[in-house]
Parts: sequence; structure tokens; C-alpha cells
Amino acid sequence: MAEPRPSPTWSIVLALIVVIAGVAGGVLLYEENHKSPGPGPLTVQVGDNVTVNYIGLFAKGPQQGRVFDTSEYSVALSNLSWPKSLQYASRGGKPSDYSPLGVYVGPSPPSGGYTIGNLTFGGVVTGFWEGLVGLPGNRTAYITVPPSLGYGNVNQSCIVSQPLVTTYPVVVTLSPSNFSALFPNVSATAGTVYTDPVYGWSDVVLSVNASALTYENLPTLGMVTNPSGWPVQVSNISATTITLTSQLSPAQAGLVLGHASGSGLCGTTSFIITGVNLGTGTYTEDYNSEVDGQTLIFIVTVVNIYRPS
Repeated sequence: MAEPRPSPTWSIVLALIVVIAGVAGGVLLYEENHKSPGPGPLTVQVGDNVTVNYIGLFAKGPQQGRVFDTSEYSVALSNLSWPKSLQYASRGGKPSDYSPLGVYVGPSPPSGGYTIGNLTFGGVVTGFWEGLVGLPGNRTAYITVPPSLGYGNVNQSCIVSQPLVTTYPVVVTLSPSNFSALFPNVSATAGTVYTDPVYGWSDVVLSVNASALTYENLPTLGMVTNPSGWPVQVSNISATTITLTSQLSPAQAGLVLGHASGSGLCGTTSFIITGVNLGTGTYTEDYNSEVDGQTLIFIVTVVNIYRPS
């Protein structure tokens, strides 16, 4: 079964599966995880189906200690005690939106998972299910998941460098249909003044005919706008171009979530700024999921163990 991957556009169901995958990542646990079955409490073994409550955290890096997913309503509810990651996706605002995760403990579950009663048990990444082995019910443990047992390394083709300083045209000409697609609530009539939905400054329609519409961007020098998820300043205005200077600093690397205005990269328009280089005048957009290439910690509690018959 292919491992689920978190996405900026997770649905509630995908958010659950993703977190499952993230949760499924590593194996540094208490010693009891690797003990053989023996007298005493029932413990998780390979081939079992279990329900698990979990909290998934980043172990290192700029987002260290932040929650990227959880099955627990109290954790989801508290941003003060449990700060959330950049791409964290809530499952909802009610306790009923949160429940223990059904996990098949082993490497090869069927593609549809297992169903016991009204519960479905699916596969997770290697580190997660390996970390569950040997745990008894109702005991909380910490599983550390390195990338090799979780989501693997980042895909370098999903990382791109961009300039910190860009230019934008003062006057833009396009077809009336393209104008209506960009500004659906704006009248395509000469003299119409409206607020640009991306940059926040005023625009004015200069002329319109059957084949072309021309409008002018009207920013003010020094104004700060936020077109992609972080502030940029209008640092110069000439007769033909507007110069925009990003207000990013190296200290923000790994802590800024951006969105592409176009088609994006690697199937998503969401990215994390993972580097800011003032010397080269560039910053880095990383379109990988935030858990890719990361060491993760899962705080897990086994709720129920269903031994195969």
C-alpha cells in the first residue's frame, strides 16, 4: 500500500491518513518494544491490529516541538500548549472529529486495510508500526522516526530558488476574458477603479475594446503588500515597472508558509521558505511536504489490541 503523504489541501480524511503516515515513522522507543511476548499484559505484536492515540511532532529544525498532526481533540484545541506546524490541518472543531487511529502492525497490509466491526486498520510508515511492537495497552511511549523510516528524503526537484527583488509592470494589457477571470467581480469598463486582490493596491481600467483591456497598477512608494504569504515592499516605481523587495530574513528560514500564484510545483501551490540568502539576493521555495526529510517524534498510546484469530 502506498504511503499517504500530507498535502496543503488535505481533506479531513486525507489529513488523518497523512498523519498516520507521519506517525508511522521511527523506532527509538522504550526497551519493552523489543521484548518477546511472555507472561504479563498483552503487548502489540507483528500482525496485530491496534487503535492508537498519537501526537506527531517535529524533533529538530525550525519547527522543533510543533505538532503536525494528532488524533487527540485536547491537543488540537490548544495552540498555546501544543503549537501547530505550518502545514497542520485541523480535522474539525468538535470532539467527535477526533478518534484513535486504526493501525495494522506490519509491513504489508492489504490495499484496502482490514475491517473489524466498524473499525478500519491501515498501513503506516515503517518506523511507526515497528515502534508499536512490544507496547502494552494504555501506556504512553515516545517513538523517534528518522527520515529513512518515515517519509524519506526531500525531492530536490521540488525545490526552487527565487530572487528577493522582482519587478512588476505598471501597465498590463490582456484579453477581456482573461481580465474577467483574474478579476471576476470588477466591471470591465474604462475608468473603473478597484483593489487588486493579490497586491492590495489600487488598479484602474484605462481602455477596453473587443480584443484587449488595459489597466494600470497604482501602488504607492514604500507600501508593504503580501502577495504570497510574507511582506514585500514597493521599493521603486518607474514609468514602466514596479520594484518589489521581499522583507524576508535568514532567521525566518523554515518558518514561513507561502503560496504560488500560478500552478506551483510538484502538484501543489503551497511551499515553505527553507532558505534566505541576502548575499546572493535569493530565497528558497520548498514544495515538499513539511514532514519529508524530517526526524519526527510520535507520542503514542495504544488503546486496544486486536489479535488475529
